[in-house]
Amino acid sequence: MTDAATHAQRANYPAHYPEHYALWNRPEDERAGTPLIVLFHGYGSNEADLMGLAPYFPEQFTVASLRAPQVLAPGAYQWFPLMAAQDFTMDSVEAATEYVLAWLDGVRSQHTSVTVLGFSMGMAMATSLVRRRPADFAAVVGLSGFAIDPVAAGEEDYAYFRDSELDAALPMFWGRDQADPIITPDKVEYTIGWVRGHVDLTKVTYPGIGHSISGPEIAHVKEFLELTVAKG
Repeated sequence: MTDAATHAQRANYPAHYPEHYALWNRPEDERAGTPLIVLFHGYGSNEADLMGLAPYFPEQFTVASLRAPQVLAPGAYQWFPLMAAQDFTMDSVEAATEYVLAWLDGVRSQHTSVTVLGFSMGMAMATSLVRRRPADFAAVVGLSGFAIDPVAAGEEDYAYFRDSELDAALPMFWGRDQADPIITPDKVEYTIGWVRGHVDLTKVTYPGIGHSISGPEIAHVKEFLELTVAKG
């Protein structure tokens, strides 16, 4: 990549953000012509956290897990500050979104489709991507997470998300425990409202899993991917 191209890619996110780093489930020469699913880890975690799920997805999928750009501690990263933090802004969400899109734009051409899956804060990241570029994704999977409410962040007229272009056709799987101790009720309430009219939702609750991912849940995700993405 030329210096000019690198500068252009970085124009929409901070220059100090690191080079993109992802783990893959297969070598580069075996990825062409496959559907891609990109995994987004939660707050304080890293790209290795969700790669254990890769063997449970339909075998034709290429799986990539991307590292968040902001460092909290060695081996611990965040996509943007927690919404309750004083330094959280929608600008930080936009920066993370543009950071991911710049990476996706460099890899998507060799794949038949792109699906995004996020856990916890990673679900906020995954849903932000489809809200920014509604036509770019085959499906979205959210696990024990939420979608971001711009109004709660002080943005009354928010134009970065193109929610009006989401016409309830995009397949979305949302799995959670109703007693999740981490995701606050206001985030759940907003997400319930947001999915209505914006995505084609499959919602399943898993009592007793808390803020985690369960075996039955991943089996349901595999079935969802087979029915919505792999069949094409």
